[in-house]
Amino acid sequence: MARHTGLDSDEAARLFKKYGPNELKEKKGEHAIVKFLRQFKDFLVLLLVAAAIVAAFLGETLDMYMIMAIVLLHGIIGFVQEYKAEKSFEALRRMVSPRANVLRDGKVTNIDAREVVPGDMVLLEAGDRVPADGLVVEQYGMAADEAALTGESVPVHKHEAGESRAWMGTSIVAGRGRMLVEKTGMSTRMGGITEMVQTVQKERTPLEIDLDRMGRQLGVGVLVLCAFIFLAGLFRGFEPVEMFLTAVSLAVAAIPEGLPAVVVITLAVGVQRMSRKNAIVKKLKSVETLGCADVICTDKTGTLTRNEMTVRMVLVGGKAYEVGGAGYEPKGEIRLDGKAAGKGEGLRMAMRIGTLCNSAWLEKKQDWGVVGDPTEGALLVLAAKGGMWKEEMEGKNPVMFEFPFDSDRKMMTVVRSSGRKHIAYAKGAPEVVLGKCARIWAEGGSRPLGRGEAEAIMKENDALTSRGYRTLALAYRDIDGKTKKADVEKALVFVGIAAMMDSPRPEAKGAVSLCRGAGIRVVMITGDHPLTAKAVAEELGIGNGRVITGEELDGMGQKEFEERVEGISVYARVSPAHKLRIVNALNANGHVVAMTGDGVNDAPALKKADIGVSMGITGTEVAKESSDIVLADDNFATIVAAAEEGRGIYDNIRKTIAFLLSGNIAEVGVIFLAVMLGMPLPLVAIQILWINLVTDGLPAIALAVDPIDGDVMKRKPRKKHESVWKGMGLFLVESPIIVTFVVLAVFEGIVVRGDILLAQTMAFTMMVMMEKVQVFCARSLEKPVWNALLKNRWVVLTTLLTVGMHFAIIYEPTLNTLFGVKPLSIDNWAVVFGLSVLLFAYMEIRKWMGMRNRHVA
Repeated sequence: MARHTGLDSDEAARLFKKYGPNELKEKKGEHAIVKFLRQFKDFLVLLLVAAAIVAAFLGETLDMYMIMAIVLLHGIIGFVQEYKAEKSFEALRRMVSPRANVLRDGKVTNIDAREVVPGDMVLLEAGDRVPADGLVVEQYGMAADEAALTGESVPVHKHEAGESRAWMGTSIVAGRGRMLVEKTGMSTRMGGITEMVQTVQKERTPLEIDLDRMGRQLGVGVLVLCAFIFLAGLFRGFEPVEMFLTAVSLAVAAIPEGLPAVVVITLAVGVQRMSRKNAIVKKLKSVETLGCADVICTDKTGTLTRNEMTVRMVLVGGKAYEVGGAGYEPKGEIRLDGKAAGKGEGLRMAMRIGTLCNSAWLEKKQDWGVVGDPTEGALLVLAAKGGMWKEEMEGKNPVMFEFPFDSDRKMMTVVRSSGRKHIAYAKGAPEVVLGKCARIWAEGGSRPLGRGEAEAIMKENDALTSRGYRTLALAYRDIDGKTKKADVEKALVFVGIAAMMDSPRPEAKGAVSLCRGAGIRVVMITGDHPLTAKAVAEELGIGNGRVITGEELDGMGQKEFEERVEGISVYARVSPAHKLRIVNALNANGHVVAMTGDGVNDAPALKKADIGVSMGITGTEVAKESSDIVLADDNFATIVAAAEEGRGIYDNIRKTIAFLLSGNIAEVGVIFLAVMLGMPLPLVAIQILWINLVTDGLPAIALAVDPIDGDVMKRKPRKKHESVWKGMGLFLVESPIIVTFVVLAVFEGIVVRGDILLAQTMAFTMMVMMEKVQVFCARSLEKPVWNALLKNRWVVLTTLLTVGMHFAIIYEPTLNTLFGVKPLSIDNWAVVFGLSVLLFAYMEIRKWMGMRNRHVA
């Protein structure tokens, strides 16, 4: 290709007008006011708003203010937690280099990256971010890190022949070159991903579905019950206005006014607990979703692995040295035949070559890192583990000249001065380097390399690559004054092979095992080579050894894929569209899918999954902004801890629902039967509202911080459409029946003696105390709690507080007038406490019997 001199200013201006700025277009976001109002769309919240309106219509302003305060609290907490969500497109912009060097009017000009147009000639060098998509027309050892875009863990070396391209948002890690811009803005590959993220519709969380379904069921039940009681009263001859007020009282009793606020507080507490475990939650109702995930689709590079190449094995002189450690930290033992190995001459020569034929640098900031090609960085780490440091060695062995790595030659050679002699150090693809070797290293020198020996070395190399290793051959030769430059890479002395891999995180294997024990299937999805994917999967215990590529996926129809997806746990060479397809297929089969990842290529699937989990340190900004949860420590094991927390949160929400509705159903039963039996109302509206919002509401909030059950990760995830009511029969049926009949029996016994005020006070007090008993029982819906009765100190404290407040209502003249009660005698209290203890004993014995029956079954 003829050397391109770039565009002139007039042509660039015309193309800018035609194609527009080189930027990623933003889909109009949701206004803050709309986001705030969206917090009130839950059916249960709307039901509370309706109740407040009715209360205002009836002149019950205190009731109205209390209900609306709860509604407002619900909205504020939800809004604050979600305010910073949905910024994917701003994040994508931040990934694009803000400046670019281009040829304009025949000279190099530094311009704003948004001004780059198709046809521009961009100059690139190590450290630059590529500003657009284009064809590489000139390069000198240029390589790009494309992991964030493609999932490839190894830098991609560019070449001038054929269709070698560089992509917007990727980074140049070595060399330099020129790129002819072909596509800008939304036409780039990154633009395509942007558009995909914009069009992906986020599914409602299982908790949102559960609460909405529960709200509708409660709403319909309340309306039917109120209509029935109203008509039954009219049939019995009561006044219409009186029956309307009674029906409203029944509605107040039936609606758990504190439930929406308690649920949102439970979630907010969960957010704080997750943050202490390094899981940052962006959307409140996503907290619980991870707890019911039964499939985790995880990216390999940077998630299960460290995205840091590590030399794991060195073959020298017929010996296979195993190298310990992971990542770029220069710590790790070198072993031979399972024992600590000495620094043999051959191993030291291999380390020497890997250090002196190298363009990368190790650096220590907070953690160890590599400046340059990760593959070269892995060789520096190997040498450092053996006590050889590049800075020290380069000072003693200055560079004379070098042949940089070239994707056509597939090798690199550096000639250095070592005392009075010159030595050429070479590394590259084994088949290439071995073909240029005439001799092989041996103790004390070297000997001729036979053809059969070279073939045996290549077989060993092939065995390593079949296990997913990336291999580099290491060689050298002495240079004398007669050696021509063209002959430097001939007649080399073969030393050995360094086998490296993007190492799995040390904690990942244990985390995968914990997921398996918790009934969660781990699916690995990567853009990397199938052999690499298979090797990492086998090491971590993922799948059955089978790997499906993106090409194979393209050959399957959607129906066929949905049938086969259950047996596939490892995917390689996949695109962002493939990831979306995998998530959709799993969703279609009823799975709750968590997707983890850190690259730009993960963003659409992160947004589509039931729960998107991104990496906080290595994750790209777009991945973080497209996800629901960010792992602050990039630790795959953190997702297991977060899943455990999610399950605990759902358990606590169910505890609060069981506790609150148990009391509400009993209240409804008491009022309903009293009306149907022609008795006076045992409870008045302000008493019911006080019970629901204060004496029940505060202990219910305390349940939000109830300790997580120790066996929560030994259970299988709950089904996606499993009813929130499952296993609540004791609380929603048996307990309310007992409370209803006990309260009515005591109430009627006092009414017949002519003291209605005392009867109402006893009914009010018994409802309060029996619900105090139930809050302790609700700490476990299935197991007795007598061994850990006081374990949640907040339940104890809120119980003491609300009982104290109730005493104040009973005995303080102003309050007992406001609430329509009178002081109780010691005998009255004995009845209340005695019956409450009997209720506690019944519920705990029933749970013990149920647990015993399950164990027998």
